[in-house]
Amino acid sequence: MSEQLALGLPARADYSAAHFVNGEANAGARSALARWRDWPNGALALVGPPGSGKSHMAAMWREESGARAVNATQIDATLGVLETLGPVLIEDVDRGLDEDGLFHLLNRATRESVSGILVTARTAPTRWTTSIPDLQSRLRAMSVAELHEPDDDLLRRVLEKLFRDQQSPIADGMIAYLLPRMERSVDGARRLVAELDKVAMARRTPVNRGVARRVLETWDETNEREG
Repeated sequence: MSEQLALGLPARADYSAAHFVNGEANAGARSALARWRDWPNGALALVGPPGSGKSHMAAMWREESGARAVNATQIDATLGVLETLGPVLIEDVDRGLDEDGLFHLLNRATRESVSGILVTARTAPTRWTTSIPDLQSRLRAMSVAELHEPDDDLLRRVLEKLFRDQQSPIADGMIAYLLPRMERSVDGARRLVAELDKVAMARRTPVNRGVARRVLETWDETNEREG
């Protein structure tokens, strides 16, 4: 029973700077975010596949810049009442967007010389669908910072840090065992380490291949059921 309970609890994401691992896959985006006061037209799109670290980097940028987080579907309602416009973070704009709101926001940024509109999405702005021609032209001109899927070196260091942070003892060779079998994302690594730690604690054993097989097989069965 304790092992079944351990398998059912989700990992809580920690988006602090202390839990971010630098690597080649995010080097270009890190550099672009550090220069946020100099973004052309005051805006940048941070794009990358699911699990590549967009939300983590966006959260760190929001902390640094003091940006206001705005729902992508409620931009105009949220910002229309503001007399002054500071840095703004809008996530997942390719999953639902207040087009008029974003158009007005970008216009205000250009007119008022306001730096710091960061939008995140899985795809580049040129691929977003919009019914406003002038917005489309602004999206085509928007600067883009791209995040790539993490390579083995980055994932290895992420796993090492996560196990270290969890203070979870692991058997020799476990990182090499997990790398070819795990989801290729930072978020996936975070969830995996949390589950491994819980199952290992329930079994009162270090994280070993038996624990890893149990967790990975359970996830495979879940994925098959969910189609």
